[in-house]
Amino acid sequence: MRARPRRNRKNQLIRNMVEETVLRPTNLIYPLFLLEGDIAKQPIESLPGIFRMNLNDLCVEVENSIAVGVSSFVLFPAVPEKYKDKTATYSVHADNFYLEAVRQLKQRFPQIVLMSDVAMDPYSSDGHDGYVENGEILNDRTLPILGDMALAQAQAGFDIIGPSDMMDGRVGYIRDVLDENNFVNTSIMSYTAKYASAFYGPFRQALDSAPKAGDKKTYQMNPANKREALIEARLDEAEGADFLMVKPALCYMDVIHTLKEHSDLPIAAYNVSGEYAMLKAACEKGWLDYEVAMPEMLLSLKRAGSDVILTYFAKDFGQLYQQL
Repeated sequence: MRARPRRNRKNQLIRNMVEETVLRPTNLIYPLFLLEGDIAKQPIESLPGIFRMNLNDLCVEVENSIAVGVSSFVLFPAVPEKYKDKTATYSVHADNFYLEAVRQLKQRFPQIVLMSDVAMDPYSSDGHDGYVENGEILNDRTLPILGDMALAQAQAGFDIIGPSDMMDGRVGYIRDVLDENNFVNTSIMSYTAKYASAFYGPFRQALDSAPKAGDKKTYQMNPANKREALIEARLDEAEGADFLMVKPALCYMDVIHTLKEHSDLPIAAYNVSGEYAMLKAACEKGWLDYEVAMPEMLLSLKRAGSDVILTYFAKDFGQLYQQL
C-alpha cells in the first residue's frame, strides 16, 4: 500500500502538524450570571459549578478566567420580580445594577470584551422576549424598547450588543440607534438562528425568566428548519450584524456549517445550558471523562464552522489548555 494515512498519525508532533481545527481560549465567550447587591453567590442546581454572583464574586471569576486565557464574557442579569413590568423599563433605569456592573467591570478590567443580552424577558412581567398584548407578541411595538435597551448598554460600556429576542428587523433598528448616537464601533452579535429548544431549561431556571403564559414558538425558530436560517442570516447581514449566532449548538451543527458556507461574517455558536448540564451529569456519574469529552465537544463545534463559542465550559477549557 502506497497510501497509508496512519503515517500522519504516528506520533503527537506529526498529528499536531497536520491538525485541521485549532481551538483556543480566545475563541470562547464565558456566560456569567449577575445578582443585585451583595447577596452571597448562589449555586445553580441544574448547572453544576455555575453560580449566580454579586459583582465582587463576579470580579473574582473574571480575574480567574483571565489568568487561563479567557477574556470575553456575556453577562446576564438575574432581575428581581419587583423590577419587572410589561415594557421592561428597568432595563434602561439609571440605577440598573446590570449597567452599573458593566461600568465597574470595564474600569477594573479594561482589557476584557463584554457582550450584553438584549431582550425583554429578564425585565418583563410576562417573561417573553417581546411586548405582549392580548396574548400576542407584538414585533414592531418591541423594537423601540430593544433600541433603548441596546443604547443604554452601549453607554454603559458593552463592546458587543447581543440581541437574543428574534424579533424581525431588530438588528437594523439597533444598528440605526447605535450609529445615530455615535456608537458606530459597538458590535452586534445577532442571535440569528435561535431555535425554540428544550435545551434552555437550566438557563431559564438560573434567571427565572420563563414565560408566564404560552411559549416562544412564534418568534424562535422551528427545530425542523435549516433553510430558514439562511433567510435570517441574509437579513441580519443586510441590517448590519457583525457576527451571526446559532443557538443551541450541539444539535444544530448542520446549521452552523450551513451559515459558515454561505456567509463571510464570523459565525458564533451558543453551547447552551442544557448541553452543558448533560455532559456534566454524565461525567459526574463516571460515564464520561470530563477532561476528554468536554474539549472534544467544543472542538466539534469549532470544526463545524464556529469562529466563536459561547460556553459555560470556557474557564475549565482554559485551565486544560494551559496544561498542553
